[in-house]
Amino acid sequence: MSSNKKNNSGNTRFISCDHLDKIGEISVYYGFDPKKSPTITKEDLDAVKDILESDYIDDDIEKHARLPLHAEEKIAIIRTYHEENMYALAQPVMFYFKDPCRMNSSTSKIAKHAYHRYADLEILGASGPIAEATLIQSARAMLYEEGFLNTAVEINSIGDRDSIARFTRELTSYYRKNLNDMTAEARQLLKKDPFELLSCRDESVKTLNAGAPKALDFLTEVSRRHLEEVLEYLETLGIPYKINNGLIGNRKYCAETVFVIVNSDKEEKKNQIQRILAVGVRYNGLAKRLGMKRDIQGIGISLLIKESKNGMRKPVAKIKRPIASFVQLGLESKLLSLDVIERLRKVKIPLYASLAKDRLGAQVSTTERFNAPYVIVMGKKEAMDRTTIVRKNDTHSQDIVPIEDLPKYMKKVEEQLQKK
Repeated sequence: MSSNKKNNSGNTRFISCDHLDKIGEISVYYGFDPKKSPTITKEDLDAVKDILESDYIDDDIEKHARLPLHAEEKIAIIRTYHEENMYALAQPVMFYFKDPCRMNSSTSKIAKHAYHRYADLEILGASGPIAEATLIQSARAMLYEEGFLNTAVEINSIGDRDSIARFTRELTSYYRKNLNDMTAEARQLLKKDPFELLSCRDESVKTLNAGAPKALDFLTEVSRRHLEEVLEYLETLGIPYKINNGLIGNRKYCAETVFVIVNSDKEEKKNQIQRILAVGVRYNGLAKRLGMKRDIQGIGISLLIKESKNGMRKPVAKIKRPIASFVQLGLESKLLSLDVIERLRKVKIPLYASLAKDRLGAQVSTTERFNAPYVIVMGKKEAMDRTTIVRKNDTHSQDIVPIEDLPKYMKKVEEQLQKK
């Protein structure tokens, strides 16, 4: 996104955009930058050869379709982050890719994806649960605009490296104790990787899996707390969710949370129309596995809907410059922040937020580049009172505005600015 300024109908200012469509405007609202999708190189594919085979999440409703997580795309994203020295930027960096990662000439013969990739959201450099919440909130808003009015989240966690190691040991031990009940093919899968048995279609293995150890039972305290905080965000936002123990990412590059957004519309269930609408995963530790000196905390979500129903893929050349930036301070305000932003987005108030940035300095420095005339602040006290502080930057005058009244208040602010 460039920062060229143009006037249109008075003093309204716009920002020129590249690689953006109408649905992507929602992601920009939540702090994502539209960016050209990275190119997948032969080196990326070579780096991932040993983990591609079992890189799947199963979806029983869609006739046992398998939804690949595509580790090669994550590798291409991490490589781009490294090559462009994004370490030097205020962390985290957040990207909206309107197209799937592209193959270059040397990889063009790779088979096409088995499903339609609608768009991708990626956050790199964020370890906190606000990253999961931001991805889920943004994706659900995008899906809503495309006509998927009732969605829910299914989520699981395989934890950090220690959690995964403990789970792997217990899972392997469990299967070995039941070798006599397994077919020859299932035994071969066990030798290769016990995780592959979790999605095995063999009837004997399905029976065993009903009593298999669950990843949640082996989480370290840090991983357990991370998942609990993610769920707290979902509860605060009123997002329906359930734990799905069957969501197990590839242990060689996935970490912590694995989640899907599903269609919970009753009519959709009746007709068995597309159930899984988006799939997300953390891939902390992948950079180290690729031989990089610095690890990169990464998390992304891919929207998988098959077509755009409402013309949301139309290119967007420019968007309104934000009239306000949003700054949050403390855990309590962070929990409410996504709700505040969604309220303002629904009434189309041009806003800039950077929720995944924990430090105040990082938030302020990022929002300052837009030179917004107002700033909306929510600290611990405001969160407890369900209020916000709306401050005018040039005069430093401010009002305390209840969250419920904020959309109407900011609409009046926007009208006043347009009259100048």
